[in-house]
Amino acid sequence: MSLSQIDVAVIGAGPAGLMAAEVLSQGGAQVTVFDAMPSAGRKFLMAGRGGLNLTHSEALPAFLARYREAAPRLAGAISALAPDRLRQWTEQLGQSTFVGSSGRVFPTAMKASPLLRAWLRRLDAAGVQFTFRHRWTGWDGYGGLRFQTPHGQRTVATRATVLALGGASWPRLGSDGVWTDALAARGVAISPLRPANCGFTVAWTGFFRDRFEGQPLKGVELKFGTHRALGEAVITRSGIEGGAIYALSAELREAIARLGAATLHIALRPDLDAIELVARLSAPRGKQSLANFLRKAQFSPVAIGLLQEAAVTASTPLSSLSPAELMRLVSAVPVTLTGPAPMARAISSAGGIALDELDADYMLCRLPGVFAAGEMLDWEAPTGGYLLQACFATGAAAGKGVLKWLKP
Repeated sequence: MSLSQIDVAVIGAGPAGLMAAEVLSQGGAQVTVFDAMPSAGRKFLMAGRGGLNLTHSEALPAFLARYREAAPRLAGAISALAPDRLRQWTEQLGQSTFVGSSGRVFPTAMKASPLLRAWLRRLDAAGVQFTFRHRWTGWDGYGGLRFQTPHGQRTVATRATVLALGGASWPRLGSDGVWTDALAARGVAISPLRPANCGFTVAWTGFFRDRFEGQPLKGVELKFGTHRALGEAVITRSGIEGGAIYALSAELREAIARLGAATLHIALRPDLDAIELVARLSAPRGKQSLANFLRKAQFSPVAIGLLQEAAVTASTPLSSLSPAELMRLVSAVPVTLTGPAPMARAISSAGGIALDELDADYMLCRLPGVFAAGEMLDWEAPTGGYLLQACFATGAAAGKGVLKWLKP
């Protein structure tokens, strides 16, 4: 076992940890970033694989509301590093940004890798040290940080620590949530980690599953109670996922936890009002099959399959429905969700360190000198730039908190 002394340790080389390291180095602290993986920002790079959604351009009051019950606690950090300031920061790294048609903000390059490379170069120039393949396992009896490394156990004494280990989604990229045990052992209240922005399991029939796995339901409206989401959903072999599903995932997940299942309703043609829809469905069919008739009425094969799946579940032949009954089904196809998809497939996770465990500077009240930031805190938000924004902002807030703590 080796023992060493450093100034400030940041544990976790994702967006929250790197932002904390930047703020700390700018404030004059000597910073070492530790990470269990062989390189920095692995989940960040994965997030940018299909286009890095950094933040969102909507007005700040509406933006903050996306964080639900955690909004009052996150407001200060996000206001201090608001979306427009995050865009300025990105452009200072040589990465221009643009606002997409949905209001989402992306780097012009779309990828995460150019931004991450530029950021790491700047951190290196500022003197930030990086130590990889160091898995944090807690503290020793004297308050030193314990790490498991390829060369055995290492203990590091620090003046202050920022924990930014992420949640529990995409564990193969480093955020596996195993840190909960070390903090719980110190009396820190932790809400159980749960999948967020996730898909859900559905007991499809074998025919539907085999025929439509991977097929998108485009331009649909999903409805659950008073909640609505327009967009796209994708049929998976075990259920359903996609952007519109993710937008309702918190409500669906909690309902399943209470009741054991949740019924989602899918409007297949929300672009048509009831009168026009009934008119289309009342047109003479002649000798054509119902499936062909619906295809000519501009229903996709997967939408027709979903209607047939609902009819099988209800033991009511689709062909026996009147145009009005068919219209009602088309406007609200019931799909029973039996559980969230596994955490490893979730975009993010809910739960984590209770926000009441932190003071205004993101320091853990039970552990003076230990700060926390990012997805390991108990907040959740939809996709659309809100996840990364809160990670960047809380990382910056924790870095400022450490500087305040260390100030003579």
